[in-house]
Amino acid sequence: MKDFVNKAADAIEDTVKDVRDSVNEASHRSEADAEKEKRNALGDAMTPGEKAGSLLNEGKNRLEAEWDKTKQDVRDKT
Repeated sequence: MKDFVNKAADAIEDTVKDVRDSVNEASHRSEADAEKEKRNALGDAMTPGEKAGSLLNEGKNRLEAEWDKTKQDVRDKT
């Protein structure tokens, strides 16, 4: 019985972590897309420094989204 309860608790914990990671992934992807759209919309009105900062911010958000997805994938395979 104790083994069953532990397995159920682990399954619930994994589900909660998956949901949290999915929400974080979607948030990071949205932020990355917003940075790209901002650069597209403002174009030459942005200084080269602003463009570089925006590009780096987009990359950071995409990397964080991939990290959240990887955490889910690893959790699913174990």
